[in-house]
Amino acid sequence: MSAENIATSRRLIEEAFNHGNLDVIDEATADNFVDHDPMMGDQDTAAAKQTIAAYRESFPDDRVVYRWTGQGTFENELMGLPPTGEQGDPVRGITIDRHEGGKVAETWSQWDTLTFMRDIGAIPQEAAAPAGS
Repeated sequence: MSAENIATSRRLIEEAFNHGNLDVIDEATADNFVDHDPMMGDQDTAAAKQTIAAYRESFPDDRVVYRWTGQGTFENELMGLPPTGEQGDPVRGITIDRHEGGKVAETWSQWDTLTFMRDIGAIPQEAAAPAGS
């Protein structure tokens, strides 16, 4: 995946969804663009613009959503557990921040606590998955 492709996709999200610049859709998509949306069906650029505008109007909240991955070596005590010196599997999560006045006012996170707890030895390895899976 090229850096240019990543930048183009980010530009679409940043400018169209976050700032309402729907003209960027014409600039950053191919002539035969199709948005395969599970709820709205297949959409061309005109329909995609209408959908984005509708979402922006219906959900004006100032929120930021991001997916993250964390990994490190367990080197110091945590939750009363002695360090193992082991580096576990990456822990993945999704966080939503609500902003107010340019600052984060609330944060909601969902993350793979089971993998994390298994990796630091807080739960036995066999508790990580049912037998036979």
